[in-house]
Amino acid sequence: MGHAIEEIALQRGHEIVLKVGIENVEDNTIENIRKADVAIEFTGPEIAFDNVIRCLEAGVPVVSGSTGWLERFDEAKKYCNDHNGAMIYASNFSVGVNIFFAINKRLAEMMSSHPEYNASLIEIHHTQKKDAPSGTAISLAEDILKVAPQKKKWVNEPTAKADELEILSERIDPAPGTHIITWASDIDNIEIKHTAHNRKGFATGAVLAAEFLKNKKGIYNMSDVLGI
Repeated sequence: MGHAIEEIALQRGHEIVLKVGIENVEDNTIENIRKADVAIEFTGPEIAFDNVIRCLEAGVPVVSGSTGWLERFDEAKKYCNDHNGAMIYASNFSVGVNIFFAINKRLAEMMSSHPEYNASLIEIHHTQKKDAPSGTAISLAEDILKVAPQKKKWVNEPTAKADELEILSERIDPAPGTHIITWASDIDNIEIKHTAHNRKGFATGAVLAAEFLKNKKGIYNMSDVLGI
């Protein structure tokens, strides 16, 4: 993702003033971060929260696409607000996926009055992905739970319980990301699907988010960036 984001950012006329990876973590300092107008954070669940807080402490707006750390997201939002900072978090920055989110919400609303249909999700990613289910799958599931009265929670396993929303995770190479939502009944199935062909869409969305966030204060999401 880092290489893809850098490529898109340079194509759009931006300058990269700092790159931090496992080979140069010592450069991840507040002083260095302050050289940037906006920071884009795509790391791992074990360090994402600390990276976001460090950017906010430096007074630099931060775009975070790391998943698997959302148990501390409310803490990060409070820190951002308390320090008059700016941040965007998204489980997926792809323009196509965010349109898919909107379609999923609308379909779930329509299906809420049809209990004969049972919803389930499948997500497929490459074997290097550390978390399961994906952040995108969780976002999709939670949007369904908001309007599906028969579902109380999601589970990352096969289930026959009527009040559980099943998410199945598969790890196959190469697979940048596929998400399938099925509403199944005895009569028919309704299915929506998003398949990423590469990481360019994710990277482009992250750069668009960074452009949007420059000189702003507050907490935003991709719906704000894309106006959907």
